[in-house]
Amino acid sequence: MTQNDSDPKNLLAQPLDLPCGARLKNRLIKSAMSDSLGDGVGNPTEAQMRLYERWAEGGAAVSLIGEVQTSPHYPEKPGNLVLVPDADLPAMQELAGRGSVNGAHIWPQLGHAGALAHAPISNPKGPSPLDVEGLQCDGMSLDEIHELPQTYAQAAALAQQAGFGGVLIHAGHGFLFSQFLSPLFNHRTDAYGGAVAGRFRVVREVIDAVRQAVGPAYPIGIKINSTDKLVGGLTTDDALEVVRLLDGTSVDLIDISGGTYFPGAESSSDGTSSSGPYFIEFARRAQDVTSIPIMLTGGFETRGQAVKALKEGAADAISLARAMVLHPSLANVWLSDVGGDPEFPVFDSPPRGGVTAWYSMRLTALGEETEAQFELSPAAALEAYELRDAERCERWRKRFD
Repeated sequence: MTQNDSDPKNLLAQPLDLPCGARLKNRLIKSAMSDSLGDGVGNPTEAQMRLYERWAEGGAAVSLIGEVQTSPHYPEKPGNLVLVPDADLPAMQELAGRGSVNGAHIWPQLGHAGALAHAPISNPKGPSPLDVEGLQCDGMSLDEIHELPQTYAQAAALAQQAGFGGVLIHAGHGFLFSQFLSPLFNHRTDAYGGAVAGRFRVVREVIDAVRQAVGPAYPIGIKINSTDKLVGGLTTDDALEVVRLLDGTSVDLIDISGGTYFPGAESSSDGTSSSGPYFIEFARRAQDVTSIPIMLTGGFETRGQAVKALKEGAADAISLARAMVLHPSLANVWLSDVGGDPEFPVFDSPPRGGVTAWYSMRLTALGEETEAQFELSPAAALEAYELRDAERCERWRKRFD
């Protein structure tokens, strides 16, 4: 939907009406990031609640929580939340309430790491068995696949009960549904493999089950890859076919991203600089095959980039990750007459994973409101992040063994 208003502030401030009838108050979304601020047994902490409250106070229309596991058995990290019946529902309700101030929405990004499940606290399983350098996993049985729709429906119903404004189904970045969609990782010969429609089948079944659980007026979004950035992985043509298939479902928002966290894969998120929005050309093509609103994630650093994407009709909403980590009130800034862009740090030869760890540890500082004293290097941030994960693994094993 091409925007006609040339005032940057007005373009970004326009509300977005979703097919289910919900309205987002503006076009600026805080992207799902693995904040790793859970307590190690799947529940939110005070720092996590304050973090999402700050983004809501800062003007974001929606803050997406990533990652929120639908099962404790295939987590991405031990600092993630888990939406299961014996979760600490009062703590979830407090997180939902504090993340919904100022007219904001807060949605959990519901996920299952599949082959990328954190090995110290999981036995990873994907659509097909894998045995490659740095990654081994078993293949899922048909019974295990058939359990997925109900597992996601249960988590979505709990999210609705807790007061979250919607849910986002994670089918990107190399996690389970991304694995199903990618021919590089899905070698199944049954109804859940083969052509794009077969690889998409479990995603459709999950969407249908979630919709049945939450009703027609509750927002359901989905994150998909535009590309795996891997030879033999999901192609852009296949990804466009996924968008066409999604157009026949009840989802309300399609989040366009890309890349994967498989060992050795190129990672956009661990880069030290950006040359602008990563997947904007694909988003433009996706607009031609769906009427569902498109949200674009990755590489936005300036208000001008966000405005351009909206004005040209490449996206209906702009999803910001690192920019909102550097400035949690960035939405309010971009919606003001003055404007202004965050200043991104430049790191000299950071270790692999160090930049991502730096931003993750800065999230902790934001939640604790100590960002003014945050002075970790990428190497020190990586060490602190890994140490914290190791400590939480012990708690996770005791809780979910």
